[in-house]
Amino acid sequence: MFIRNAWYVAAWDHEVTRTPMARTLLGEPVVMYRKQDGGIVALDNRCCHRLYPLSRGEVKGDCIQCGYHGMVYDETGACVDIPWQKTISTNARVRAYPVAERYGWVWLWMGDAEAADPDEITDFHWLDDPEWGAKGTYFHVDADYRLIIENLLDLTHLAFVHNSTIGNAAVATAADVICEKGDDDVTVTRWTIDQPPPPTYIKAGGFTGNVDRWQIIHFTTPAFVRLDVGACDAGTGAPEGHRQGGIRMRNLNAITPETETTTHYFWAQAHDFQPDNQQVTDAIFEQVKTAFLEDVEVFTAQQEMINYDPEKRTINLSQDAGGAFARKLIDDLVEGEFAKAAE
Repeated sequence: MFIRNAWYVAAWDHEVTRTPMARTLLGEPVVMYRKQDGGIVALDNRCCHRLYPLSRGEVKGDCIQCGYHGMVYDETGACVDIPWQKTISTNARVRAYPVAERYGWVWLWMGDAEAADPDEITDFHWLDDPEWGAKGTYFHVDADYRLIIENLLDLTHLAFVHNSTIGNAAVATAADVICEKGDDDVTVTRWTIDQPPPPTYIKAGGFTGNVDRWQIIHFTTPAFVRLDVGACDAGTGAPEGHRQGGIRMRNLNAITPETETTTHYFWAQAHDFQPDNQQVTDAIFEQVKTAFLEDVEVFTAQQEMINYDPEKRTINLSQDAGGAFARKLIDDLVEGEFAKAAE
């Protein structure tokens, strides 16, 4: 179940070069490459002649040539050259996807091209804002993308999966939690007041006593989760907005379905303290990366169990409200697109 009329992250910008790159997005094979001026082309990765992958061909100028019979396609997807004949049918073309580059990511619009508006791209400015230090990476995950969204919206698991880095018992047993649902977003706000900081926070903030810690998790469709997280010394007014002297970070997640059971997971960690200190950025990134690799193991194990019986019922607990709301938003948008297409 995929929302198609939306922008998705397809790659980090450094991944796309003059060499054709293949990536499956929402079950669709896509080839991406850069033109001579640096702009990006994204096409259906199937030659319209015999469906040979265009990614196995060669970029020539601003076009791509199929490696099977030499048909050449331009950036619009139109075939502009067939080596053995002069006449080219107007049907000789492949789909072209709207593309945008922003925040160090390559974005593709996977639905109706006429509806694509780059102004609707979700805000991830922390990735290239000079007031923030940031570093990210990519994971290929053998799991349904919705499992990742649910995981991020329910942080009680930090106490059990990540107790050596970003978690401790307080996030499960001492958090005040509010869940709010909007028309196309879900926000889960969590506060743990006057509790011990987790190991990563001690290293990053140098805390010696208890802290007031916040985790504000914002999901927006189709599959983005942005977290505002941090801590200040307990009793210094963080819940009231006085957050000087502590640490504040952003955890940024772009979750792009590859298939129904595999996912492209783009994520980064940003911080507003010592933003120009690369050693600090690297240290925070490595700590959080350790935690996220632990999460990947969880998603993979969940999917393995789901594969035995995809219809097996599960139960929801109180902390599952955010994930349940997000799933409902996704389902409603998918059903809306199907209904519109049927009309």
